[in-house]
Amino acid sequence: MSDDAVVEWLLDSDPAVRWQVERDLVGAPPSVWQQTRGRVATEGLGAAMLARQAPDGQWAGGAYFPADFDFDGPEADEPGQPYTATTWSLNALRDWGLDAAVLGDTAARLAANSRWEYEDLPYWSGEVDCCINAFTLANGAWLGADVGQLAAWFLDHQLDDGGWNCEWIEGSTVSSFHSTLNVIDGLLQHEQLTRGTHPRAAELRAARHRGAEYLLERRLLFRKHDGELVGPWATRFAYPLRWIYSALRVTDHLRAAALHDGTAPDPRAAEAVEVVRAARNEDGTWAQGARPPGRQWFEVDVPEGEPSKWLTLYGTRVLRWWDAA
Repeated sequence: MSDDAVVEWLLDSDPAVRWQVERDLVGAPPSVWQQTRGRVATEGLGAAMLARQAPDGQWAGGAYFPADFDFDGPEADEPGQPYTATTWSLNALRDWGLDAAVLGDTAARLAANSRWEYEDLPYWSGEVDCCINAFTLANGAWLGADVGQLAAWFLDHQLDDGGWNCEWIEGSTVSSFHSTLNVIDGLLQHEQLTRGTHPRAAELRAARHRGAEYLLERRLLFRKHDGELVGPWATRFAYPLRWIYSALRVTDHLRAAALHDGTAPDPRAAEAVEVVRAARNEDGTWAQGARPPGRQWFEVDVPEGEPSKWLTLYGTRVLRWWDAA
């Protein structure tokens, strides 16, 4: 397909995809893509996810795991994890572009009814896992919850090397690519959604930049001590993105951060961008990869090996951003 044909193919999509194509690839005026974005609440993926929300504000009765998940049973030993609980469902709706107003008083209902599986802590206060707290920070800012103290938590838990690691509670002192990307993405979305009004906004922005520097020092792909690829997952792409680090996901984050900060692409991202480019099919699409196992509410993309509109949206906008500079 030509570039125009790829865009036309992408436009024939669920509203959650289409509005981003209109904004990021077509350059449509806000009046156009905002109208499409409004359809997320009433059509397709967004409407289907909203229909699964319970009256108490939660999904599947739990914060990060479904209420029926047996941590001591055989399912706890299965690969992957369920992706149906509240945090994952909110992540999806936020990523799909749902207007937070559609969720009404969900923030208050979660404050009243949802507790973390870890030590029964209140939902909007977060817990000890960096990735979980990053998701909660972004979701709270989106829904208008008071997550100011949670934002400051990341300042206290940034490691000496500049990143974060969800296993800090187990004594880890070296940052994780996965954890660091999840945190800087959460910090960016919090900054965007709150418009930098947090009392420690300057510190939070500096922490985000330092976290990005941790990844850029490693050229987004390589271990610093030996220069080897950090892991096979870095060059594998699959949607939903979940919590997993990849060259596609990190370069799309850097694109969003650069547009927000008004900065040019960092040259140290070049090798990761070329990994994204190399994964593009001859017809201009990106194929769905192998996804981590785990139950989900419903299918949100194509089977492995088929052209993915989600991955093609991300890959196309990353390359356009990079090549334009």
